Amino acid sequence: MRVTLLGTGDTTGTPTVGCDCDTCRSARERGVERSRFSVHVENERTDESLLVDFSPDFRHQFLTRDVPLPDAGVVTHVHFDHIDGLGNAYRVFDRLPVHAADETDPETGESVAETVADKYDYLQQVSVHDHAPLEPFRVCGLELTLVPVDHPPLLCYGLAVEDPETGAKLSISGDTNYAVPEASRNALRDPDLFLADAIVPASLCEHHPLGGKHHDDEGIPRTFGTKHMTREGALALADDLNAARTRLVHTAHFYPSDEAFEEPLAVDGETYDL
Repeated sequence: MRVTLLGTGDTTGTPTVGCDCDTCRSARERGVERSRFSVHVENERTDESLLVDFSPDFRHQFLTRDVPLPDAGVVTHVHFDHIDGLGNAYRVFDRLPVHAADETDPETGESVAETVADKYDYLQQVSVHDHAPLEPFRVCGLELTLVPVDHPPLLCYGLAVEDPETGAKLSISGDTNYAVPEASRNALRDPDLFLADAIVPASLCEHHPLGGKHHDDEGIPRTFGTKHMTREGALALADDLNAARTRLVHTAHFYPSDEAFEEPLAVDGETYDL
């Protein structure tokens, strides 16, 4: 299983348009980018590939990275930075099955699968397939499990991807705070690679109107506001999951410039063979 990080940034990406902060300047000087979130998973045994979330930067990502177009996709939730790239299916794909959760969101009155189907009903190439959370299903020769996480006010899911023949495992936290349910943690546990939402360092919680949540024994917040994990929270979750390797993704340009490109923060284009 080959995993390519196509997009490792948050909703504005780094560098952020119109921003001249130290971190955005440093990214330009380094020639690195964190575009909106998307992960490419290639099953080299079957010569098939899967795309996890459809970044608005889809076109740029596939023009600049040496990966094949996906045979199928997964949508974790319906925020624009994870779904709006699906419009690129027009005139690019002959067919594209897209998989998403079937659980009705009280906030929208629809499941993620229903929202995808409604939003992109004009794309004849796209077929939407719904799945119950925590129930494994097969795509591209891989076993996938959508796992509920906590990203208020919308329902959101992480994802476990396992190769049933080699045992290789990728776990993706999805957009979430630290309060990932225990059943979801169990499904994500023991990955060879863990991609964890870590929007900012815990020190920046003092600047959030709601501060931080889910403090550890030393009072360090593992959640920034209500929706995303801090760097410290993501690393604590990685420890709890017994992750062999962790890359921090969905990071914002608010990281101080002297911390923004330190390990284990990911940048676009990283590739891992599991």
